[in-house]
Amino acid sequence: MGKIKVTTCGIEGLKVIEPAVFGDNRGYFMETYNYNDFAEAGIDCKFVQDNQSASKKGVLRGLHFQINYPQDKLVRVVNGEVFDVAVDIRKGSPTYGQWFGVVLSAENKKQFFIPKDFAHGFLVLSDYAEFCYKVTDFYHPNDEGGIIWDDKDIGIEWPVPEGMELIFSEKDTKWPGIKSLNR
Repeated sequence: MGKIKVTTCGIEGLKVIEPAVFGDNRGYFMETYNYNDFAEAGIDCKFVQDNQSASKKGVLRGLHFQINYPQDKLVRVVNGEVFDVAVDIRKGSPTYGQWFGVVLSAENKKQFFIPKDFAHGFLVLSDYAEFCYKVTDFYHPNDEGGIIWDDKDIGIEWPVPEGMELIFSEKDTKWPGIKSLNR
C-alpha cells in the first residue's frame, strides 16, 4: 500500500482516506483512486458512476440515502471546503443512528468512504465548493430517502459559523426524523 493512508472512524465501514501527494515547484500529482490500493485497505467496490456538484457557502445537502438500490460512496472536494457527514442507518447495526463528520477540502485532499445504508449530507463552509463522488450503483430517480438534517435523535454538530445563512432544497426541509425509518 503506502500510496494512501486509511483511518477508521469509530463506526464500522466508514473510512477517511488521505492520498499520497507528490509536489514540486510545478504543482502536485496524486492518485485519487487506485483499485488495488483501495482493495488492500478493505474498500473492494466496483464504482459505476462519478458525480459532481457545485454549491455556494451555507448550502446544506442531505441527509440522503437510497432505499432499494443502496450505494457505497467515495467522496472528495476538488474546490473549496465542506463538512461531510454520514449517519449509520443499517438495520440491526450496533451504531445505528450514530454519525461521523469530517472536513473535506481541496487543500487537505481527504476522501471519505461511506458504505451502503448510511445517510449522507454535507455543509459548504467555503464561499464555493465542488464536490465529487464515486458510487457503486446507478442513479434511480425514485429511490431517494432522507432524514431531516437537524434531527435531535441523531444530534449532528454542524459547524455553522455565527451569521451563516443555511440554504436548503425544498425536499431537504421536509424529510422526517430517523425514528420514521422502518429499520
